[in-house]
Amino acid sequence: MVMRTEIDHRTKTGADRHPEKAARPDNPIQRKPSWIRVRAPNHPVYNETRELMRANNLVTVCEEAACPNIGECWSQRHATMMIMGQICTRACAFCNVTTGMPHALDADEPRRVGDAVAKLGLRHVVITSVDRDDLPDGGARHFAQTIAAIREAAPGTTIEILTPDFLRKDGALEVVVAARPDVFNHNLETVPRLYPTIRPGARYFHSLRLLDEVKRLDRTIFTKSGIMVGLGEERMEVSQVMDDLRSAEVDFLTIGQYLQPSVKHAAVARFVEPAEFDDYAAAARGKGFLLVSATPLTRSSYHADADFSRLQAARKALT
Repeated sequence: MVMRTEIDHRTKTGADRHPEKAARPDNPIQRKPSWIRVRAPNHPVYNETRELMRANNLVTVCEEAACPNIGECWSQRHATMMIMGQICTRACAFCNVTTGMPHALDADEPRRVGDAVAKLGLRHVVITSVDRDDLPDGGARHFAQTIAAIREAAPGTTIEILTPDFLRKDGALEVVVAARPDVFNHNLETVPRLYPTIRPGARYFHSLRLLDEVKRLDRTIFTKSGIMVGLGEERMEVSQVMDDLRSAEVDFLTIGQYLQPSVKHAAVARFVEPAEFDDYAAAARGKGFLLVSATPLTRSSYHADADFSRLQAARKALT
């Protein structure tokens, strides 16, 4: 069981969730343009999905990261489950997940995830996690156990994982790859120049090598990565990230608009217009990605089930 002392972080304020950001100056949140706004969730299946997550004592990144697509996805019984707790050891400037010292791993969590996947009847599931720098393997074994539990409970479900970078965790990647997820996703998040301010606990070229190593270990696994735009990056920098990802043979690229979670997070430098996302998508397809999703509301696991079918078809067309 999850430790009963754990606070429900969905109810906490921005200051409570991110004490390390409390002393930062406020960045006012800008009004979103019309192409960003989404309707509040009101579909009955949304509530059913929500109750299933509560009944299984599971955490979703949909809630923790305040995803704008939660209403649409949960109304279709799609939810990205976040394992290893609700508290992250990193303090990225873009992320709404609570930061601090996490609790011990919940050994029963993989079974509960598998049960929830089976009850939802998912064809495809996305499993992500907080960063767990406090663990010797960064949580790699827990990922592998969760994949195994899903395979047992729902053998027909394909599995996509969105992992942390396993920085300074020797052997961790091999453990996860050996569990044979269908899609291995690790997001670069932004361009290298912005890492010191946006993703200070990570290293751009380490993340790039991680994706490259997945292909070296098992070429049958699809690899995927994503970035946010609207943080102050230049278009040529985005183009270079695309080239770097193709050098690592990454199959699928996602590009979405950064949305500021609170006044203590990094400010939105600009709202990128839909036509520019179309340009990014065309450029990425020209560089050889099997699949590209580039829209203002694109997120790593948005439409992941349909995208997996498209990935399979794209690979088959090359053979």
